[in-house]
Amino acid sequence: MRKIKEKGFALILSLVLLLAMSLMGGSLILITSEDHKSNNLVDVEQQTFYVAEMALLEGEEYLFDQYRGPLEWDTGTNTASRNLTLRNLPNNLNSVFTGEMSSTTNGNICINSFRNLPADLEVIDLVPATPAVSEGLSINFGAFLTASNIPTGNDQDFLNNFHYEYFITRLGPAKFKGTGTSVKRGSGGSGSNRNGIAFRIYGCGIYNPDQNAENQTVVTLESVVILPSS
Repeated sequence: MRKIKEKGFALILSLVLLLAMSLMGGSLILITSEDHKSNNLVDVEQQTFYVAEMALLEGEEYLFDQYRGPLEWDTGTNTASRNLTLRNLPNNLNSVFTGEMSSTTNGNICINSFRNLPADLEVIDLVPATPAVSEGLSINFGAFLTASNIPTGNDQDFLNNFHYEYFITRLGPAKFKGTGTSVKRGSGGSGSNRNGIAFRIYGCGIYNPDQNAENQTVVTLESVVILPSS
């Protein structure tokens, strides 16, 4: 019987298996890297959405403060109370809004991210002390949390890359149905049509890690608030 020489076969087989394992390992590393990058993008987009929601909440809070009267701090009694003499429903300025915010960090990204805005859009002035600077607000989200005494820990640097901006326009008179109940005996919860003033809040969440337009993530949201006019 003729014997087949198999010298070197084990070496060749080892090299083939090593090549196959290397290709599989490289593929797994590439897939894992892409998944990690995708997860990071999803996290950034989700966080940017939350920041945009914060912009709307801040805009709504501004309107409610104007309607109820701004809070003023009494240093003598260490208490806060609303100044009812300053209650108002803000009017639009008689000038077209260009999108210049109080912070120039993000330029006009916010207003340029909304589509179909009227060319003659007028907004209320959110910074009446310096109307030449801005009619809108741009706030660093990380700095906001720090100022609000909300601990951010190791996430501080990451959250500092987020900003929220908002501006508000007064739409005009609007009807709404006021409903509610009372502890008074015999009262009901039926509503009635009431007169109000409608405002539209435009809010943006902006992720801008390196001040590079190509790496920005912007989420835009809108809401309408109607406040009683009487």
